Amino acid sequence: MFFKSYFDENLAQMSYLVGCQKTGEALVIDPARDVTPYLTTAEKEGLNITSIAETHIHADYLSGSRELASRTAAKLYLSDEGNNDWKYGFAENHNHQFLKDGEQFYVGNVKLEVIHTPGHTPESLSFLLTDEGGGSDIPMGIFTGDFVFVGDVGRPDLLEKAAGEAGTAEAGAKDMFKSLQRFKELPDYVQVWPGHGAGSACGKSLGAVPSSTVGYEKVNNWALNHDQEAPFTRELLEGQPESPNYFAMMKKLNKEGPALLKNQAVGEIEIEKVRDEVQRGSAVIDTRAKEDFAQGHLPGTINIPFNKAFANWAGWLISYDRDIIIISDESHVDDIQQALQSIGLDQLTGYVRKEAVAQKEGLEAYVSITADQLNEKFKDHEDYIIIDVRTQSEWDKEHMEDAIHVMVGTLPDRLDEIPEGKTPIVYCQSGVRSAIATSVLQANGYKDVLNLEGGFSAWKEYGGKTA
Repeated sequence: MFFKSYFDENLAQMSYLVGCQKTGEALVIDPARDVTPYLTTAEKEGLNITSIAETHIHADYLSGSRELASRTAAKLYLSDEGNNDWKYGFAENHNHQFLKDGEQFYVGNVKLEVIHTPGHTPESLSFLLTDEGGGSDIPMGIFTGDFVFVGDVGRPDLLEKAAGEAGTAEAGAKDMFKSLQRFKELPDYVQVWPGHGAGSACGKSLGAVPSSTVGYEKVNNWALNHDQEAPFTRELLEGQPESPNYFAMMKKLNKEGPALLKNQAVGEIEIEKVRDEVQRGSAVIDTRAKEDFAQGHLPGTINIPFNKAFANWAGWLISYDRDIIIISDESHVDDIQQALQSIGLDQLTGYVRKEAVAQKEGLEAYVSITADQLNEKFKDHEDYIIIDVRTQSEWDKEHMEDAIHVMVGTLPDRLDEIPEGKTPIVYCQSGVRSAIATSVLQANGYKDVLNLEGGFSAWKEYGGKTA
């Protein structure tokens, strides 16, 4: 048997390729939208991708199942569990098989047993793998998707928070408890291959180790140490991170079928045209480092540095009905386009070289202040308002006295909560998210906004008052 895992660090997403070397057939589980790595591996190993399986309808990234099926004519194996609202609408256009609990399918001599494991979503499946071609009659491992992670389990509240299905969070938590009882019955030696690692918003405390075993999780995973449903449900629902805005769109697109990639080259745009594009409603994303953006940027642009968090913040802040222009190093354009496409933001129309911005005159800028400057000059001044842009759980734990809370991802939709006639002073934990928030505020007319250098950590170290 051939086995390879793939990790997308931008989305903390895991996918897998399993091949039967005797028959030359291969299966891809939970493919990302960029299917090139799977095709490259298959060609290198002399395998033919004949099967594609999904553990559930994903909310945090755009699935590559339709893309891969279109390129390979592979058969789709998709869940037939859950209610009729969450069925795969695009399957009828491809060779497919809908799966229910207890069924099985083969990839060459590798057997996959289907286990219905609802909780994260009603249709969620796990796949228990046995390498019969290698002479084994006992399972080697289980692909858990967003059911069991290393050190955590999938959040059950996304249908309620992202898709608007009221009452589903608690029902999902109860389903998760029942599903975990089945998981506990698996042999301790069975390997656990999850759908995400640390950094994903599909859970609240995912481990950074890429795989585990059933036995290890029984001992170390908090969720598997609960024997009573009620306390488990309370702990699972408590403290879940905010659901990014784009999750609802991902659910919709993954259910209906993502558009096939066109792979059109992104052309360069003259810097003089950016102002017109902003006025036309285009989203112009400056992907430079926050320090460079602070020193000088084009009016109306927002700063989302191109790093591992780029796709997440783009999904939070960019509408799917707006054209996108990026300001970037020319060598990064293709990678940025791929990151945007991974969450369905396909409307990238052009780029501006970052060197052109650095050489431009008449740029906008913003000022960062220190904790002692904030305390001595601005904090109690009636013309200023302090805005905490961290998560709800961070705010609940501790925050700056007299601040208001507007999580950065929700800022574009909550500008009316910032009092008129006040100059915003923005802080997060360390100064990274507040830089993004500062750019959003400036792009929306708050030209004198101030950023707290070092964030709440610097304020604490200074000895500032907290609530």
